Amino acid sequence: MKTSTEYLTFDTRSNREYINITDEVERLVEASGIREGMVLVSAMHITAGVYVNDAEPGIIADIDEWAERLAPTGPDYRHHRTGETNGDAHLKSLLVHHEVIVPITDGRLDLGPWQQVYYAEFDGRRPKRVVIKAMGE
Repeated sequence: MKTSTEYLTFDTRSNREYINITDEVERLVEASGIREGMVLVSAMHITAGVYVNDAEPGIIADIDEWAERLAPTGPDYRHHRTGETNGDAHLKSLLVHHEVIVPITDGRLDLGPWQQVYYAEFDGRRPKRVVIKAMGE
């Protein structure tokens, strides 16, 4: 079995951003030479996430509004007693989860026709990383 690992770093301009990273994941899969296997894409921070969905701007706005409705910015979260003020970002990360696994078939990501891989930032404006690890033959 072969493996290939790469790290992406993001330093977003705003606290919440949704970044399409499909091309970067596909590039790593191609460079790895892996024909059959899987690729793990995982946010390495507890206030960010990775998900698979449509690249359509309306659904991205819907996801953002949904996450904000379920974990609103600002309330007095218990986490804020630590001196942090990002309790909502921790909860938003749980909503989209921190990682995805995508199949590799014939040397390419085996995504559905509209599926894209996204990095979701919920407490940005500082450097954060994502690990991409392809595994297979």
